[in-house]
Amino acid sequence: MDLISFPVLKEKIQTYIHKKEDLKRIDEAYQLALFKHEGQYRRSGDPYITHPVAVCYILAELSSGPNTLIAALLHDLVEDTDTTLKEIDQKFGDDVKILVDGVTKISKLSYTQEISQAENHQKMLLAMSKDIRVILIKIADRLHNMRTIDHQVFDKRIKIANETLDIYAPLAHRLGLFNIKAELEDISLKAINPPYFYRIRSLVENEEKIQTIAVEQMTETIKKYLKEHKINKYEISGRTKSIYSIYKKMVFQNRAFEDIYDILAMRIIVDKIETCYQVLGIIHANFVPIPKRFKDYIAVPKPNMYQSLHTTVLTDNGSIFEIQIRTEEMDKVAEFGVAAHWAYKEGKAYSKEKEQFEIAQKLKWYSELLKMSEDNSLSDTETASEFVESVKADILSANVYVFTPRGQVIELTRGCTPIDFAYRIHTDIGDKAVGAIVNNRIVPLDYELQTGDVVNIRTNKNSPGPSEDWLKIVKSNHARHKIRNFLNRANRDKLYQMGKDALEREAISQKAELTKLDDEFVKKHFSKNKILTVEALYVEIGKGILSEKTVIARLLGKELDKEQMLQRQIEKAQRILTTSHESGIVVEGLTMPQIKIANCCLPVLNDPIVGFVTRGSGIAVHHKNCPNLNALPQKRLIDVFWATNVERRYPTRVQIVAVNRENIVADVISSINALSISIAEINAVVTPKLENIIVLKVLVKNLDELEKMMLRLMNVSDVYTIERKYI
Repeated sequence: MDLISFPVLKEKIQTYIHKKEDLKRIDEAYQLALFKHEGQYRRSGDPYITHPVAVCYILAELSSGPNTLIAALLHDLVEDTDTTLKEIDQKFGDDVKILVDGVTKISKLSYTQEISQAENHQKMLLAMSKDIRVILIKIADRLHNMRTIDHQVFDKRIKIANETLDIYAPLAHRLGLFNIKAELEDISLKAINPPYFYRIRSLVENEEKIQTIAVEQMTETIKKYLKEHKINKYEISGRTKSIYSIYKKMVFQNRAFEDIYDILAMRIIVDKIETCYQVLGIIHANFVPIPKRFKDYIAVPKPNMYQSLHTTVLTDNGSIFEIQIRTEEMDKVAEFGVAAHWAYKEGKAYSKEKEQFEIAQKLKWYSELLKMSEDNSLSDTETASEFVESVKADILSANVYVFTPRGQVIELTRGCTPIDFAYRIHTDIGDKAVGAIVNNRIVPLDYELQTGDVVNIRTNKNSPGPSEDWLKIVKSNHARHKIRNFLNRANRDKLYQMGKDALEREAISQKAELTKLDDEFVKKHFSKNKILTVEALYVEIGKGILSEKTVIARLLGKELDKEQMLQRQIEKAQRILTTSHESGIVVEGLTMPQIKIANCCLPVLNDPIVGFVTRGSGIAVHHKNCPNLNALPQKRLIDVFWATNVERRYPTRVQIVAVNRENIVADVISSINALSISIAEINAVVTPKLENIIVLKVLVKNLDELEKMMLRLMNVSDVYTIERKYI
């Protein structure tokens, strides 16, 4: 594409910005960027300054304000030159500095590791929640990079294109930037699947040639009907569906090109809302409307503020046309989305906080992002991957619209239930939900909500809260995360009470006072165990990791005498010296024991274990929870221990129950590979209930590594449960 010079950019800016002071600051920003980027070149061989100028031009086409344009010109300085944020602050002010800082923090994405990319996407979304202008700059930056993507190496081109389809195009769509979204998608498809792109483009061009006469005839016919009804203020134009949107229908809906009716659409733009409905009546009175193809986005706007009437009609000669009817203001929003609302107007007082509030009011999904971002900043348990997946699945892909009893529109993903709805309203409503009324009738909590449903959640303050079963019902990542948090808190509370009761019983038994037990005491005596508070102490006792006898001994000032300490050191040294060869198992009194790890339970380092003396095959080491132990003669069970100098990996099995969706097994494997854990075997079967049962044999160093892997797998979308597998 042709390079955009600064004079061309300035000419564009001057169409709506006239203040000399603002134009001077933009000139100064360009001169600084030109100086700092001197000697730097893009992969295309063009001077690097052409990139920020192009990004700024894209934003000028959206009538962005002076500070946004200045930040666009400077957006790569901090990352790629010796310029500091302090220098930008001094020259252009705090607002520009904040915008540049926001873009800088999210600009350097990693394409090598999934988790690193998730963390960068998380930063981008969180930065967006603080100031939506940051993402406008980032989308403009991505658009210019996509326009020049042919200069990238093949592998990176594919990864950038996939990321664009995954994050940036949906964001552009949510912001109502229809033209930018369509261009991002079309370029991405061209990069990923060139044959399909060129094939569809050829089909569209042929269709346009074939339909030219039909469109002209339809236009003249509509003009005649509008004139008869004395409607004189209008415009009629056409638009062609984007190549990627046709591709999606052909591939994902398995439709032939000939079966897609809205490749060409006619647009009628009028002056007032009431005229929109009048024109709709005229169209339906003179053409045959196709059933179930009418949509009123004026009464119920799309989440990106898009408003229009859509109808599809059949003409006398058999042609099918989609017709869109809207006002001039609606047409601006349809083309520029949120940027149309934010179009810079000189003389108007601007406040970043006020603008953020107005956008949150107009874009329901954006207010949901603000809420999720706030929750994320308060959560210690949600990973970057979880947060990004929640935003992608629950916000960027939302396509079911339901109503509260007061008429508020709530967006959800397809398949969501009243529980998902309850958690979207408020965490407390979700935790205390006991029933649901949809369209004035009682429905089960696993009812699948449909667009147009009016949902009323019944709560009970005495409800025990969500159960594990709810994790199998909900579809949104947001609800699943809230339920897991509740269950984790409930489990921690239970362990806390168990530990507290055990310590109090031991204190009574030894006639000890617990008045000295406070956080300072705990830090002093148990910080090496990473226990810093009384609450954490109770939980560790409840888990069985810390003995209540040890705590009471410390409270009473009892210390092991030298003889006891010496005996423990001797016992520890003996266990190290008597470790078996490669198994890592110690059997007291035996220097070269014949040991094998039991295949039925496959214990790993630090698991509780017990030995079974077999007949002629040495000692089989079982997990203490192995169900087969109940059938073995108890008198042949012996104590065995893990050595302290083990350097090996142990095989073990885990079983995963998940939704039977496409790529679930691949997602599980990818999650494990990210931890550098080897997979020895994998088997997956689908049950009659359409659940996917995945059994894995993995090689891990110890119990900690296994539990870390299991925790990571629970974060994989649509995984219900994961547990150790015994046979």
